Amino acid sequence: MIPIGTDNILRRRPVVNHILIAINIAIFILTYLFFYPDADGRQPALEPFYLWPQHPQLHQFLTCAFLHGGLMHLAGNMFFLYVFGGNVNDKLGNLGYLLFYLAGAIFSSLGYAEFDPVQKPVLGASGAVAAVTGAYMVLFPKTNIRVLYFFILIGTIDVPAFYFILFKLIFWDNVFMADRVGGIATNAHLAGYAFGIAVPFAMLALKLLPHSTFDLWAVFSRWRRRKQYQQMTQQGYNAFSGLRPHRKTIFARVTNVNPHAEEIMDLRSKISDAVSNNNLTVAADYYRRMVALDAEQVLAQQVQLDIANHLMQSNEHQDAAAAYEAFLRQYRTYPFVEQVQLMLGLLYSRYLNRPAQAREHLTKALERLHTPTQVQMAKDELARLG
Repeated sequence: MIPIGTDNILRRRPVVNHILIAINIAIFILTYLFFYPDADGRQPALEPFYLWPQHPQLHQFLTCAFLHGGLMHLAGNMFFLYVFGGNVNDKLGNLGYLLFYLAGAIFSSLGYAEFDPVQKPVLGASGAVAAVTGAYMVLFPKTNIRVLYFFILIGTIDVPAFYFILFKLIFWDNVFMADRVGGIATNAHLAGYAFGIAVPFAMLALKLLPHSTFDLWAVFSRWRRRKQYQQMTQQGYNAFSGLRPHRKTIFARVTNVNPHAEEIMDLRSKISDAVSNNNLTVAADYYRRMVALDAEQVLAQQVQLDIANHLMQSNEHQDAAAAYEAFLRQYRTYPFVEQVQLMLGLLYSRYLNRPAQAREHLTKALERLHTPTQVQMAKDELARLG
């Protein structure tokens, strides 16, 4: 199974990734032009630049990553770097990606020198490429990888990046098959994957990298919130009143757990991510799906108000009215509640033909409105309603 591409669209040209591929190819060509292998296939003049794990020199931890033992060795590494490196370059930026690639090469070399039982000299960019591939799994776990397979039949299939990289490239190729295939520095690969997974995951957790709704930290955060919410609801926690039950009532309340609790928590998380990215259209779509599962769901105060306003501006008047009503039910002490009541009254009067509800909200709004134009607007609308 060979990955031949992804469905992840590049926003910018991955300049550093292309340069790294070009450098590796250029070094390979130059070494074979000027240091042609001897009868045993060795290049003695280049051996000081291999990593010799029993007696390593400092420069070897990096130089070994730019040398390759043959054309297929080079082609395999560069092809994987081309498939996975562009999007990681795009996400980290040119300088960040260059530093990450070089650090991944060094860390994979350290892993090989420390843990490989064979202790033979090693060369190749596969440790650095493994770091890049691991980073891809963290940053874009839900994208699809187009995989070429050949086993009796030949064809292609799309596989989610998280599962393909974790199970095929890491576990199958470098753990399960480690003792069955010779001449491969699996410990260097595993160290590269460990570095490539840990560093961007930590950067996302510390907010050193911009979040997306679909990176591994976001997926992990949603899973953690679902588990917390599930545990709280099983103990009778009321998300709206904020009250926790006495311990004696825990078992009596377990039967009242919302059957859609996990899906609702996932949608609430997606709404939060979309709002933080100023994508209210996506947030509103998730909100509609959430209230379809449970009409009593209410978001955080400002988020609920932002989505209600967006629905109003998008002429989705029925959904906007329901969102404003949910806001008023939950946030009765909101300092500017009269503004929401005025908006809701105008919605019912002008767009939804519900005069009774319009009068109710406009009358309540008039009790607290103090801006002359808004007071006059409410009075004119009530007069029009008769």
